[in-house]
Amino acid sequence: MKQSAVTCRPFFRIAHGSVADSLSYMPKKPAQATWGGRFAAGPAALMLRFSESVSFDRRLAPFDIAGSQAHAAMLAHVGLLTTREHAAIHAGLDTILAQINAGKFQWDTALEDVHMNIERALTQRVPAAAKLHTARSRNDQVATDMRLWFKHACAILGEKIRTAQRALFVVAEAHCAVYIPGYTHLQRAQPVPLAHHFFAWLEMLQRDCDRLAVVAAHANVCPLGSGAIAGTTLPIDREFSARLLGFVDAKGRPQLTQNSMDAVADRDVYVEFAAACALVGTHLSRMAEDLILWSSTVFGFVELPDAFCTGSSLMPQKKNPDSCELLRGKSARLQGNLQTLLTLTKGLPLTYNRDLQEDKPPVFDSFDQSTLCADVLAGTVAGLTVNSKRCAAAVADPALLATDLADYLVTRGVAFRDAHHAVGAVVKLAEKSATPLNKLPLAELKKISAAFGPDWANVFDLKRALASRTGTGMPGPAQIARQFARWRKLLK
Repeated sequence: MKQSAVTCRPFFRIAHGSVADSLSYMPKKPAQATWGGRFAAGPAALMLRFSESVSFDRRLAPFDIAGSQAHAAMLAHVGLLTTREHAAIHAGLDTILAQINAGKFQWDTALEDVHMNIERALTQRVPAAAKLHTARSRNDQVATDMRLWFKHACAILGEKIRTAQRALFVVAEAHCAVYIPGYTHLQRAQPVPLAHHFFAWLEMLQRDCDRLAVVAAHANVCPLGSGAIAGTTLPIDREFSARLLGFVDAKGRPQLTQNSMDAVADRDVYVEFAAACALVGTHLSRMAEDLILWSSTVFGFVELPDAFCTGSSLMPQKKNPDSCELLRGKSARLQGNLQTLLTLTKGLPLTYNRDLQEDKPPVFDSFDQSTLCADVLAGTVAGLTVNSKRCAAAVADPALLATDLADYLVTRGVAFRDAHHAVGAVVKLAEKSATPLNKLPLAELKKISAAFGPDWANVFDLKRALASRTGTGMPGPAQIARQFARWRKLLK
């Protein structure tokens, strides 16, 4: 049987050149100048694409330059650079930073990372810069850069959270006379001032700020001078560099890593920062869920600002709480970044391994998304409208004070477990007779417990009920006033 000729056509084309181009393992270019003395040829084009990090670590440039300037000053201090060489290196780094800030610096992925890009540009301008890498490795260099970055990131994110807290405080203060049902199991439980609910959010965010301060404190230890793994034989002064870079305690004393191997292998601060961001995301997600429920037609407690909502492409009546839904979604992303770092580091032997190049995208993304989320929460809260009538109608349900009725029986000598059982029977009676809890006849209540007296219905006065809550952290008016004063001071 004669076969017909079939012309095979490629189903698709490779976007970045042919397979042969991508898999070129015999590059003609010379070895990489910064480490290539051992190699006869440079890396394949595919390997360069696979291994470069400058596409994301270039954001470390200001910190890398600060570290290099401190290192140069230290080298001059110990006599490994002349005064003239130090001055030229310092000025050259200032020029490069200005170019980077102006968006005029040319980044080259062939130079792998932010460190080599800056060093190459500096060496082209200042021949003495060939001495700058004396007594340091990219291992301790990047560890120093990242610790500087973490201190910066914690300060920025902390201030973003503060802004969100201030927005929440303003709304709480403007609606200090509004009460809503508090919920457990998403069922109405007990009445609370709206401000008390907002104060709960402020507490969550305050812990986030405190946690970030701890991360910054853990980052405030200088690894520069640890070298690749075992330091250096040259007479460097690590304390001098640490002081210049601000790695000092409250008394100005330098804080240094105490083990050169751990200094370059440690990624605890990365994990701690990602964990702090994940908790920020979790807290914002819980707040967003409350706002989503409150803004629904079923609740109607608040209306979210149009600027942070969208509509439906089909249903013209819809107003969707997109900012809050995205806050919920971003929390998953932040948790994923934390899991990435834990998985990345769990099986690595000491000290540095190239796997650790992948430690930066998760923390950079956690920072970017957390700061963005804090801004979105602040904007959403600042523009929301509280429907005080809907809140008042919801909190008027006398069943919300059933626990207060049990407390009333306790004051009349009934054991709490017996009081709880008796009030449960009263609630069942109210439901069965379709009568509001506070409108039941006293005679019927007496059948349940002889402890009920003529004043039993006074329990259902909302303001009286809240005024009875005088303990620290409770939602009574005296404690609410105390919390307003506390937060006003904290959020200055």
